[in-house]
Amino acid sequence: MSTEVLDPGIDSEIEFDAPAESVPQYLTFVVSGEVYGVPIEYVAEIIGAQQLTPVPDSRPFMRGVINLRGTVIPVMDVRARLSMEPRNVDERTCIVVVQLDEIVVGLLVDTIADVIDVPPTAIEAAPRRKTASARDAIVTGLFQLEGEVKILIDLGRLLHDAPTAFDASPGDENEGS
Repeated sequence: MSTEVLDPGIDSEIEFDAPAESVPQYLTFVVSGEVYGVPIEYVAEIIGAQQLTPVPDSRPFMRGVINLRGTVIPVMDVRARLSMEPRNVDERTCIVVVQLDEIVVGLLVDTIADVIDVPPTAIEAAPRRKTASARDAIVTGLFQLEGEVKILIDLGRLLHDAPTAFDASPGDENEGS
């Protein structure tokens, strides 16, 4: 709280509440039974899965493109990006449209979980393994909520290859991870 005197000739004081520090929010979604989270500030919208137009000679984790209200958006299969087993798209599958700087990409995920507040003090560093995987490269931290571990994703690392993924040769699926 701060106190400010409005006029030195008047003995009145007004007290202002200092703005509370906001707790970061994360959109959580499920991929292969694990719950992942991305900062909500980068989420433009969530749409149901729809027909994707494949792009020849793109990396396997890029499933294709969609036309969203006149804008062509590339769609990344998060399962494939994390080197997980493929899964058929069903009625629960969603596309999370994210924007990071000038990059707009749809993330194909199994289902949406929730929007949750995660205090920075609750986030633990992600353990590093001797043999790094595609998943290790994008995980920034972990936290527990109601006894369940949730995994925070670094969108910058996840989307690292997205702008050029359609220019890649077919054998380069995890390059840059």
